[in-house]
Amino acid sequence: MANLIMFGILAVIILGSALMCVMTTRIMRAATFMLFVLFGVAGLYFLLDYTYLGAAQISVYAGGVTMIFVFAIQLVSKRTLQGLVERIKISRIIWGGLLTVVSCVVVILILLKNQYMYVAMARPDEEIPMKNIGLALMGADKYQYVLPFEFISLFLLACIIGGLVIARKEN
Repeated sequence: MANLIMFGILAVIILGSALMCVMTTRIMRAATFMLFVLFGVAGLYFLLDYTYLGAAQISVYAGGVTMIFVFAIQLVSKRTLQGLVERIKISRIIWGGLLTVVSCVVVILILLKNQYMYVAMARPDEEIPMKNIGLALMGADKYQYVLPFEFISLFLLACIIGGLVIARKEN
């Protein structure tokens, strides 16, 4: 019962912080709310007794990625950020909604094609050992994820450097 109550508290924190992260107009507040979301997800890992993933979530994402965002925000000149006022256009809302619907349909079709839901319902009580999860995350074989993680980290670094170069262009 305590786990269910703690899950409810963490879910409210995660959903509320994610909503505030998206809805706020101040970029530093958005980074702070993102930090709360990442801490909440780490709390879920600890609740599931996945201490390694919880510690990795806190050190890599909550610590590292959030600090990179904060440093990138601080490096952008205040003149660039002060004059930003975005106007809401109906066409952007329509295109965003259309893109969201198409993305959801693609995800649902992939789930149905690969029958993930049927496999999960067939073995609901079977627990996957943490060793298997660790090997899948850190392995370099087929269907393992260390290489995609490295590519994503390089891609994020290139995006931050590109954003800094664009922000630092003087007229």
